[in-house]
Amino acid sequence: MRSPRPYQPSTEPGPKSLTERRKAATQLDIARAACALFAEHGPDGTTAEDIARAAGVALRTFYRYFRSKQDAVAPLLAGGADAWRGQLAAETPGVPLREALERAVVTSLSVPEDEQEGLRWTRGLLRAATGDPALRAVWYRVNQDSEEQLVPVLARLAGPEADPLEVRLLAAAATDAIRVALEVWAVGDAPSTGPGGPADTAVRCLHELTGGMRLLH
Repeated sequence: MRSPRPYQPSTEPGPKSLTERRKAATQLDIARAACALFAEHGPDGTTAEDIARAAGVALRTFYRYFRSKQDAVAPLLAGGADAWRGQLAAETPGVPLREALERAVVTSLSVPEDEQEGLRWTRGLLRAATGDPALRAVWYRVNQDSEEQLVPVLARLAGPEADPLEVRLLAAAATDAIRVALEVWAVGDAPSTGPGGPADTAVRCLHELTGGMRLLH
């Protein structure tokens, strides 16, 4: 069997084809099944066969999309990053970058109680990742992918005169701000909204990491 590639979120612009939408839906079904099983049994107590069975797919279908049981949760972890980059991409070039970044972070991480499935999944997965190096590796890879995809978004907003190095550093800092905020929130007992929540902590991290960046002044 050919070794599958690690899960990669789509970066192609424009609407997806029916085949692409079906593929994404299958990946998300598998990811939700993996997350639920990890929450109940832990990564060590869950096999790829268990995940495939719970998702209602054949084992060969599982391995067509994911190379390991830990890799199966990547679509859920990537979903939040996709959402906040989408918020930022909707901003108008020339808008103050600090305002745009904070607005995107707060909007994507401040979700109503009945729409917090993604945050609950993320919290559970990050807690499980503390004892599972392979799961942590998936989390780090998702963040690295997000950082790389953030660079052109920030470059467009900053304009053609912006220093590419400063744009690259801002992408790294913004990605790390959200990553650290979610990790700190996940292992604590703060609620999903308000002080100590993901949005509040992410904005604080963003201020700390980008305070001296010329691109934001």
